Amino acid sequence: MTALAHARHIVWDWNGTLLDDNHAVVSAVNSVCTAFDREHIDIEEWRAVFSRPLLQCYERLLRRPLGDRDWARIDVLYHDAYRELLHTCGLASGVLDALRNWASTGRSQSLLSMWFHDELVPLVTEMGLGTFFNRVDGLRAEIGGGSKDKHLRHHLEAQGLDAQDVVLIGDVLDDAHAAEQAGTRCVLVTTGVMNRKKLETSGFPVADSVSEALTMIAA
Repeated sequence: MTALAHARHIVWDWNGTLLDDNHAVVSAVNSVCTAFDREHIDIEEWRAVFSRPLLQCYERLLRRPLGDRDWARIDVLYHDAYRELLHTCGLASGVLDALRNWASTGRSQSLLSMWFHDELVPLVTEMGLGTFFNRVDGLRAEIGGGSKDKHLRHHLEAQGLDAQDVVLIGDVLDDAHAAEQAGTRCVLVTTGVMNRKKLETSGFPVADSVSEALTMIAA
């Protein structure tokens, strides 16, 4: 934990980390399951199967190979269903206090999400969080599902940050992979779409809440 205490900047993940959206995610995944004649799942089954790249994840979930047309269909099905429930999603427990507490130390923070940029920025602003972040970056491609590693490197470069000064806080192994590739530290939280057992395989610290994650860094 000592190395984490020297962090000067936090890069926050959004879905499953700052945003409590698990119910919307599972409902959207089940819309895909219905369309592909697969029985519905619950959050624990999604946590067990989830991985990036998402194409391979959905192939395991749907128990069949998927072509480009299938993937384009899944992308529309999932995101349309997710958007219908997005208004029911709030911040995860302790998020506002965590953002305020970190800001009060004079250190900086930013937000990097794989949710679509043009929808992310207005949502973050609407939720009153924009002033906390030096930069907010979302996905600028039309179809998602890839890894975060290149996005994280660009996010750091755009802010002129030294990777050794940064801790990424996220909820999936792809966050850990992105941190490794970019040379940052990482804390993973169990609040999202991966269970603790999977997260611990990363070798990075694992916390059960955003508040606990911040305690690991600020200690």
